[in-house]
Amino acid sequence: MTENAAGADAMSPVEALIVVDAQVAFMSGEEAVPAAAELLVQLKSLVTRAREAGALVVHLQNDGAPGTADEPGTPGWELHLPVEAGARETVIRKEEDDGFEGTNLGDLLAREGVRSLAVCGVMSEMCVLATARAALERDYRVVLPHDAHATYDIPAGPGSDAVPAATASRVAEWALGDEIEIVARAASVPFARPFTSPTSGE
Repeated sequence: MTENAAGADAMSPVEALIVVDAQVAFMSGEEAVPAAAELLVQLKSLVTRAREAGALVVHLQNDGAPGTADEPGTPGWELHLPVEAGARETVIRKEEDDGFEGTNLGDLLAREGVRSLAVCGVMSEMCVLATARAALERDYRVVLPHDAHATYDIPAGPGSDAVPAATASRVAEWALGDEIEIVARAASVPFARPFTSPTSGE
């Protein structure tokens, strides 16, 4: 695991931003993750800077089971951040924690010539971790900004105490092993247009 607290000029840029499940159910209201307000600031900044640099922006949208907060077609299922749909920004719906499983995410990244990406969103120990790990397994360079992913407090279980959300998020980072690049601040992540993208001349 690489952990970098330096500024953006100390990092190589990434060519894509994967925003995981930033949906209304998790970002607003009484059921939002504890750090939702702070998380949204970082997500908005990342998306804005990725767009400005011409990087690919992918919003993953989870299709929850019937009766869940993110059931398709319900208010909680909607994406919280506005999407500027186009050649460099898209929404990919998913049903599994891993954003690659059962979706065209891998094909899209390959078609656009992406080899490095940043992952952000919710939940740290579930869909964020699973998507980042799947990207690592596909030999992408993966950057995970510490202040740009979040989860819920984990309640106490048999023989265990409750785990604060911030601790659960940190454990999720650690579980990704040596290949992930952890940076303290989303502001430290630089972006660039994919060099070999077929739309790089736009």
